[in-house]
Amino acid sequence: MAGIFDQDLGRNEANFAPISPLSFIERAAEVYPQRTAVVHGSLRRTWAETYARCRQLASALTNAGLGKGDTVAVMLPNTPPMVEAHFGIPMAGAVLNALNTRLDAEAIAFMLDHGEAKLVIVDPEFAPVMDRALALRQSKRELRVIDAEAGYEDFIAAGDPGFAWQLPADEWDAIALNYTSGTTGNPKGVVYHHRGAAINAISNILEWDMPKHPVYLWTLPMFHCNGWCFPWAIAARAGVNVCLRKVEAQAIIDAIKAHGVTHYCGAPIVHGMLVNAPDELKQGLPAGVKAMVAGAAPPASLIEGMEKLGFDLTHVYGLTEVYGPATACAKHEEWDGLDIGERARLNARQGVRYHLQRSARVIDPQTMQPVAMDGETMGEIMFRGNITMKGYLKNPKATAEAFAGGWYHTGDLAVQFPDGYIKIKDRSKDIIISGGENISSIEVEDVLYRHPDVLAAAVVAKPDPKWGETPCAFVELKAGSALTAEELVAHCRKHLAGFKVPKAVVFGELPKTSTGKIQKVELRKKAGSAAAIDV
Repeated sequence: MAGIFDQDLGRNEANFAPISPLSFIERAAEVYPQRTAVVHGSLRRTWAETYARCRQLASALTNAGLGKGDTVAVMLPNTPPMVEAHFGIPMAGAVLNALNTRLDAEAIAFMLDHGEAKLVIVDPEFAPVMDRALALRQSKRELRVIDAEAGYEDFIAAGDPGFAWQLPADEWDAIALNYTSGTTGNPKGVVYHHRGAAINAISNILEWDMPKHPVYLWTLPMFHCNGWCFPWAIAARAGVNVCLRKVEAQAIIDAIKAHGVTHYCGAPIVHGMLVNAPDELKQGLPAGVKAMVAGAAPPASLIEGMEKLGFDLTHVYGLTEVYGPATACAKHEEWDGLDIGERARLNARQGVRYHLQRSARVIDPQTMQPVAMDGETMGEIMFRGNITMKGYLKNPKATAEAFAGGWYHTGDLAVQFPDGYIKIKDRSKDIIISGGENISSIEVEDVLYRHPDVLAAAVVAKPDPKWGETPCAFVELKAGSALTAEELVAHCRKHLAGFKVPKAVVFGELPKTSTGKIQKVELRKKAGSAAAIDV
């Protein structure tokens, strides 16, 4: 039965508008038309110019017959066309599919077919891979290909810079399609909606206390969870997108110095690049730069190194299915007086829910009840709220499994502390079961990272005839180190129970994904042949 406040108080255009990040660029161009929006080499574009180009792109797509629900794929580095794609494609009502530029032709072919892309914009750098992918496609559907240099400018030049785009009729409409980096079988297509994209962008701003006109350096690939929604967040603050084609220490440091960069994001390897860069290269870096790290928890050495640079590091956690970061390790002033080891322990936690996420809890997947907040009881991290995908494209079974019980199941095993902060113990598939005892690979990795010679580390299960599985450590050493396996094992013995100490140590460069995450699936293939050592 309707209450008194429901009578004659309907929704209409005067009192309701769909939430969409497209409104962010519209406002930036209206309020700050002459402020710089994009920097790339010698190129400078204002927000008015960038907005006009996005509208031209939307118009050109519309003229090409694309509209609501059509997929437009892009295979681009962090260059201006990638920024424009995040606005121009959804302005046409279409759905942006930003392809991972590190994938092979077979994976790209699958995504183009599965997502039913009708047009793809390709940077010349990735043309050879795209050519192979096009030849491998199973679909006979027509797919128009536009070269991001030779053809892109001509394509958008035919569009109208005053194109009268519309907000989506429903904020639940799809805005982007992102594929998971699935380790088995085909990747799953994660569908984002306008509401979630806008809300996560706003949460990014709130978590960082991001002021007006930040200068944001694009070290994080925009194809990765749509750059964690930062293309939209930067528009909301009328900031500067400093584009970066290659993620290298010299290029990052030069850009920070030249453009007064205030914010950037990346996996631990990106921040480690700066910490471990030669001192002469780091001379003149401005203090106060805000950095966001996700992936593996930042070890004490990285936190200490960032502090020496004068950078402020924020640890966040999330997955493709929750638009990138959806929790943050919110800091407290009282932590500042603690020693580096304790600060590292506190900052290594995945933290608490983002501002506009409804809930993030550690839940027993069997009972679907929250575990005790004692920092010891293990459960699975689950999310619910606005910052969660619509579901997996053309995969109702996987969608139903992911949302079972009204929560999104991450597959990450964790504990929750009395203060509500979450800490991952492991991925369910990464737990090592040795003689019936569970070993957290992350716990062993944390100890390895405490050794000053260790640059990167990953621990996986090694089959063992007696124990079933034992820990195998893959370690990347800092330049010039002569650390031996025996010395590293001795270090581990000081901090771990005997059954948790690695029974094999392999030195060498670790395989990493395009976003800097260590590829444990590749290491598992090698673990079986790793030579055991006497521990």
